[in-house]
Amino acid sequence: MLVQKFDNFLQSVDLKSYRDKYSAIKIVEMNLPKDIQAIELLYRIYWDKKEFCIFDDFYSIYKAEKRKKLILFQKKTGMCKKCFEKGIKARTYRTWASIITQIHAGYVAESVFGNDSVKMSEILDHQDADIQVLYKGFILNYDVKKEANSGVMGRSHKPKKPIPGEKISIRYEVPNYETITNPLKKRGVGMKKEFIRFKEKFLDTKILNVFKNGFMVFTPTIFEIKKKEIDNALK
Repeated sequence: MLVQKFDNFLQSVDLKSYRDKYSAIKIVEMNLPKDIQAIELLYRIYWDKKEFCIFDDFYSIYKAEKRKKLILFQKKTGMCKKCFEKGIKARTYRTWASIITQIHAGYVAESVFGNDSVKMSEILDHQDADIQVLYKGFILNYDVKKEANSGVMGRSHKPKKPIPGEKISIRYEVPNYETITNPLKKRGVGMKKEFIRFKEKFLDTKILNVFKNGFMVFTPTIFEIKKKEIDNALK
């Protein structure tokens, strides 16, 4: 089953190493031209081709495919080559971590609604339909966004034109990495409250699951709710 294969892949990722290496590097934070964005390639590899490679391998593919365009953009920014390369890799890592979490959710949705029931692509992503489900004549457009204490983080654009189907918003939170990977460790009152609130809202309700390496993934629960609603309506 593809979702189990993707589970195994995500659990094998050395997420702490990647976070330590890239999370604090924010040199290349300007808007990127579409032709050097990684989103289309991510969907092509992990969803269309179903090739589950670690970030380093993905970045090698990305860099080889976008090499000439990356050089042109680096020169246009006036940034030194070394700084740009360091910044673009860190930027691509953050995109990678976010999108493969969404793609995992797509495989989870497919395990609930059935084979070939789910569509995912860059085009749908830009229409705020991260996961599009076709089930018994119903089109469901799941919009997945990460939230922070200050509000929603993620895309701020609006789709150019509405697409058919029902929009369903999924919001999730990502607590401090150490908080979720070692919840029993003694820590300050604030971090303890943060974990308790996160646990009650997402773990106890079985909406999210946290792998030992820190990856947070959606369980079938959030999709089963809608499936059950449709099934009951058609009885």
